[in-house]
Amino acid sequence: MISKRNTLKTLTALAVAATFAPGLSMAQVQNDGSANKPLRVVLIPADGGTEDGTKKDFQPVFSAITQATGINFDIKVGQSYSAAVEAMCSGAADIAFYGPATYLQAKARNCAELLALAVRGGGSVYYSGIFARKDANVNSITDIKGKRIALGDVNSTSSFNVPVAMMMQGGVKPWLDAKTVNMAGSHANVLNALNEGLSDVGGASFDSFEKAVNAKAIDPNKFKVVAKSTPIPYPPLAIHPKVNADVKAKLRTAFDTVHTMPGITKDQIRGYGGTRVDAYTSKVSEEDMANAGKLFDLVTENVKQDLMAKASKR
Repeated sequence: MISKRNTLKTLTALAVAATFAPGLSMAQVQNDGSANKPLRVVLIPADGGTEDGTKKDFQPVFSAITQATGINFDIKVGQSYSAAVEAMCSGAADIAFYGPATYLQAKARNCAELLALAVRGGGSVYYSGIFARKDANVNSITDIKGKRIALGDVNSTSSFNVPVAMMMQGGVKPWLDAKTVNMAGSHANVLNALNEGLSDVGGASFDSFEKAVNAKAIDPNKFKVVAKSTPIPYPPLAIHPKVNADVKAKLRTAFDTVHTMPGITKDQIRGYGGTRVDAYTSKVSEEDMANAGKLFDLVTENVKQDLMAKASKR
């Protein structure tokens, strides 16, 4: 049975997707990157980022690729992971930035394939963590029982799916064992809830934690790491399978070399959440992404609904 909450979320996501391409036919051919039909790119703000800030982070990379290849882009910013999935799967977008969890959702619906991953420090992986306030008396996952938990977007890989899976693997059912659940909506909001003492434990990526510390948005002395995940592939850039094969090939070559292109500086090469990265690579593995999905196989739709129900009782 489909819940009213899931129906509302789906309708909202479809409405948002429609704003990217009003009047779009479901059978419409994807854009070809010409001046009249630029490739439509959907980005999602991360770590409390704004629409303008997100565009600013990625515009230099796409502008350099346009200059080098003649492929044009129309960059738009959605407001949720589900909106990015629906934009791609309705044919309203040609390229999207996903977390691994939402990429796998789109892949399962045959509306996404891997295009490129960011490279930082020689690798294309990051880590999720369970963080706690030092004064919350949480030294292991089992200590989370009875605590106030903060989590990000229900479709987020590293602020929801992986932290919840790690809790479950450690014998904690947060929808039953937590005192409260705060669906904070983003990594930044989770970390802020811990920093302000509104929650005891939360899930977020280590990249987000580092960014918040560097921005002096949180006091690292208040935090401790309870658990760290195994490596997760960086959030990927994905492309619609129906985009012309020659265009896809040109794009993959361009992302492989964008860090050497004229007109772009090292500081302008940004990844998900605006993090500075070294380069991009098209040498990406569907198998690695599928294996990442196994990190949170335990987090079923029923688990998500139970956590949302728990959060509504705050």
